[in-house]
Amino acid sequence: MRRQRQKILRRKWIPILRNKREKQEARSGYLFLLPSLTGTCGFVLLPFADVVRRSFTKAAGGFVGLENYRLVLKNEAFRLAAGNTVKFMLICLPLLLGLSLFMAVLVNQAVHFGKWVKTVFLLPMAIPAASVVVFFQMVFDGEGWLNRLVSFFGISGKDWLKEDSAFWVLVVCYIWKNLGYDMILWLAGLLAIPEAQYEAAKVQGAGQWSCFRYITLPQLGETVFAAGLLSFVNAFRVFREAYLLAGDYPHESIYMLQHLFNNWFVNLDIQKMTAAAVLLVLMTGGILWGRERRITRRKRLEERVL
Repeated sequence: MRRQRQKILRRKWIPILRNKREKQEARSGYLFLLPSLTGTCGFVLLPFADVVRRSFTKAAGGFVGLENYRLVLKNEAFRLAAGNTVKFMLICLPLLLGLSLFMAVLVNQAVHFGKWVKTVFLLPMAIPAASVVVFFQMVFDGEGWLNRLVSFFGISGKDWLKEDSAFWVLVVCYIWKNLGYDMILWLAGLLAIPEAQYEAAKVQGAGQWSCFRYITLPQLGETVFAAGLLSFVNAFRVFREAYLLAGDYPHESIYMLQHLFNNWFVNLDIQKMTAAAVLLVLMTGGILWGRERRITRRKRLEERVL
């Protein structure tokens, strides 16, 4: 009888004790997060809430509704900058992700020279952005190395940074600077795939392309999201390179949203700047939210199948 009572008491009190422990652990976790949450709230969330409020008012005060958004959407400079930014994203992100994945697969298979190749592709990350820009200016300037090289073949050079070619110079600069970073992300995903799966597939007659298509790619889903998200965020920081290459008002092909925000800030055009900032946050947030929804649906479908 005593043993039965003890078992009943244990069954009754063990879940209660577990709940208390979980609550205590949750409280401890929130206490550790409190300094970071306080800083994020005070220096990020509250200022952005003020930006949203100002986007519906005049610079001197007074509610104007959606007038600021209408002015921004009709602004030719905003359209140009937004179009260039979207074009840059659509071209650079697929190129960067594809090239970095290709290099990661080669480095993963290179047994003897893998470390040296990693060092070569990670070297641009250690070089300051200003030094990278100086190098590209020396190459693509009107009196730069590229024009001197083509002049030996009787081809007349041009100022690459003051024509439509400036866009492709910026693309090359961005990819060269970020290729090693994305390659490391892909390598982390590739190394997480068990080697036994490839060996089993090769025993059954699968080739390298079949292994890559049916084993490697399906298991790189989370790495695709991480690499794509970080590359997307880094693409907005290309203003640093574009600003150093051509200044406040570069060629219209590389006039990005960051140039526009910088010029509006210098001119204290608070109305347009706040409205454009809210539009940019809504656009990027919508893209990231849609991507996360797709990944969540895939995981649910996989769980149902399994």
